[in-house]
Amino acid sequence: MSDLGFTPDEIMTIAAARALTNDDVCFVGIGAPSAACNVARLTHAPDITLIYESGTIGTAPDVLPLSIGDGELCETAVTTVAVPEMFRYWLQGGRISIGFLGAAQLDRFGNINTTVIGDYNKPKVRLPGGGGAPEIASSCGEIYITMKQSLRGMVEKIDFFTSFGHGEGGDHRQRLGITTKGPTRLITDLAMWKPDPETKEFTVVSLHPGVTRDDVQATCGWTVKFADDLEETPRPTELELTTLRDLKARTEAAHSGGRKPKAA
Repeated sequence: MSDLGFTPDEIMTIAAARALTNDDVCFVGIGAPSAACNVARLTHAPDITLIYESGTIGTAPDVLPLSIGDGELCETAVTTVAVPEMFRYWLQGGRISIGFLGAAQLDRFGNINTTVIGDYNKPKVRLPGGGGAPEIASSCGEIYITMKQSLRGMVEKIDFFTSFGHGEGGDHRQRLGITTKGPTRLITDLAMWKPDPETKEFTVVSLHPGVTRDDVQATCGWTVKFADDLEETPRPTELELTTLRDLKARTEAAHSGGRKPKAA
């Protein structure tokens, strides 16, 4: 907990949640993306449609799921469809506005690696893989990415292209025939980033309270660019913090064998 009353993880989650609207149809990743999407649903965007990769549509979990196969998602969904229908009709059919992804490695153009660290044939670490993320990155209207900043995670060159962001930058997506916007926001525990309109390189547009430019650069593997009109991220409100903390407390209780009362 910082002396400002919230942790870096909390402001990352809340800043990500604020980027979502009532009208969004959102393909949700497990972990930080799931927390952000559900905080949005429980606060300013009650009508947001949350979709998970297992085929659950309009889900409203009381606790955060452990995986896309968590029964909580199906139990609280408006409907559940087969995975092929989810990808072919909903995702590839252009019906999902926002894809929310995490990353193990990320480069300055929003390309994501969740496959291996090191050489593919002799990796230092073998990661979970892409799952549906490559298709999400290409077929959702736009992509939001959440991750904690570190020199290991934000790198000059990713070890493996799992999910395509802006490739080499510029119009690379368009040259490949990809018509969706790609990554439009990167929300970290230190800052909010957006791609430059021309180069598509991620640029810091907002620093979280108490964070300096040096803090951001010290945890990023490339030379960071900052917007001319750099802003400070608004502090979390009492409602946002309470909602997030209650959600996390219910989740911890449920996954440890207990069960706290449902959200109001």
